[in-house]
Amino acid sequence: MIYLQLFYTFFVIGMFTFGGGYAMLSLIQNEVVVNHQWITAQEFTDMVAISQMTPGPIGINSATYVGYAVSGNFLGSLVATIAVSLPSFIIVLTICRLYMKFKESNFFASLMKFLRPIVIGMIAAAAAILITPDNFIDYWSWALFAGTFIGSQWLKINPILLIIVAGAIGFMIY
Repeated sequence: MIYLQLFYTFFVIGMFTFGGGYAMLSLIQNEVVVNHQWITAQEFTDMVAISQMTPGPIGINSATYVGYAVSGNFLGSLVATIAVSLPSFIIVLTICRLYMKFKESNFFASLMKFLRPIVIGMIAAAAAILITPDNFIDYWSWALFAGTFIGSQWLKINPILLIIVAGAIGFMIY
């Protein structure tokens, strides 16, 4: 019975959380501390700290932790982890299926042409926020950016190689 409760609780959390793992934390806290009282507020605080320190998304790490804490075994952590991830998987799979079905459609092609400049604008807006004087890093960072941009756009250097070289140069500089 606890496995079904874990699955349902974390499936709903995964389905209705937008904004990433940190946005999930308030829903997780409300469900596991307040509604179900599976863990205490102190344990929740510890769970957040542990979830931040371990590799991977905090929402998935939190589900894994709670699943184990509630059931006392690996199966509980597996059920909670799958449940919190499943809605995203279903949504992405559905989008991929729809893309494959409609990619030849004139309406879809027009929609993609319409959305491209919007996406570029959103990325540019994020970049503009990062390059304001308050966030300006230094000239070495800009030189690395320019070098990787030129290497990628005009010299057609493999992006993985660019990341490795830029990381090595950054390590030597900083």
